[in-house]
Amino acid sequence: MENEYKKQIAILGSTGSIGTQALEVISENDSLFDVYALTANNNVDLLIEQSRKYLPEMVAIGNEDHYQKLKEGLTDLPIKVFAGEDSIAQLAEMQPIDMVLTAMVGYSGLKPTMSAIKAGKKIALANKETLVVAGELVCDLAANFNSAILPVDSEHSAIFQCLAGEGNNPIEKLILTASGGPFRTKSMRELEHVTSAQALKHPNWDMGAKITIDSASLMNKGFEIIEAKWLFGVSPDQIEVVVHPQSIIHSMVQFADGSIKAQLGMPDMKLPIQYAFTYPDRLKTNFPRFEFSLCDQFTFEKPDMERFRNLAFAYYAMDKGGNMPCILNAANEIVVAEFLKDKIGFLQMSDIIEDVLAKAEFVAKPTYDDYVKTDALVRVLTKELIK
Repeated sequence: MENEYKKQIAILGSTGSIGTQALEVISENDSLFDVYALTANNNVDLLIEQSRKYLPEMVAIGNEDHYQKLKEGLTDLPIKVFAGEDSIAQLAEMQPIDMVLTAMVGYSGLKPTMSAIKAGKKIALANKETLVVAGELVCDLAANFNSAILPVDSEHSAIFQCLAGEGNNPIEKLILTASGGPFRTKSMRELEHVTSAQALKHPNWDMGAKITIDSASLMNKGFEIIEAKWLFGVSPDQIEVVVHPQSIIHSMVQFADGSIKAQLGMPDMKLPIQYAFTYPDRLKTNFPRFEFSLCDQFTFEKPDMERFRNLAFAYYAMDKGGNMPCILNAANEIVVAEFLKDKIGFLQMSDIIEDVLAKAEFVAKPTYDDYVKTDALVRVLTKELIK
């Protein structure tokens, strides 16, 4: 009977950086949480390993080519095995699930997150692209189906924590902090020659390849401002980005009276993951503590939107609305993939994105089908511009 009161959690994207850390949080609090479902896109070996350890009710692999290997790897266990994108979306709706952690990479997170919302699940959102691509649609769905969205990104979790207990006190400004990434001090000339290997060395955070490149180009921060707009119901001119290389202040909220609240902590994603799982409660942890005596200064600077144009593109897309953020996301997913293969240069990513934003068809009031069509067409257009 001990499992009866455990929170049943589905982790979409369990083999990635957020997914693996979420499983650590569950291991450390196994009297509170059970893994009900796990999904991955390609990493079938790790998915098998995780499934054998956590014994979920069901697992799914996005890439159907890996179905047989997954099935055979779990043949001696009573775990239901599925494959394909649709099965991941269906799995997220399962009745016993209390919370769905969406930790998939990129656009792929949209459909299953929407399915989970329609099933009234609580969402622990680590897939920012869901709100970047279709923020209005997703927020309307969450309101209609009474589904709570709890942010897992460290910046949005910080803002969420700063707003706790503030009721309807008016927000004057959200201040998202950025580390500045590995290239914060490099000149334009130096940026022309940086490699993907250099971009993958983030100074403060341990993340997956795509989000690490996005952090180096400041596209990740661009996506975060769009996500913040939808999560917290503010206008674009109420969102500011400040570069804070120490990554101890995770974000801040300025209120109408001029007071600023900040959330501080070590750069460790397990804290915002756990907070989303346990909100409104806080559990004791053994995570490393920040010691003020070991940090002699906090510094802040404005982001340079001439060297890092992606942040400017994100503000533009957010202002324009419609399907423009969807266009931005699709173009970015393609250029990042090509940069990781060393097919294009670091600065070329922004050049190509700018070109795509000018050429892709704008839809002012997109439906879900419009987003699907936009995503597909923009990927083709971006690849053509790279050739």
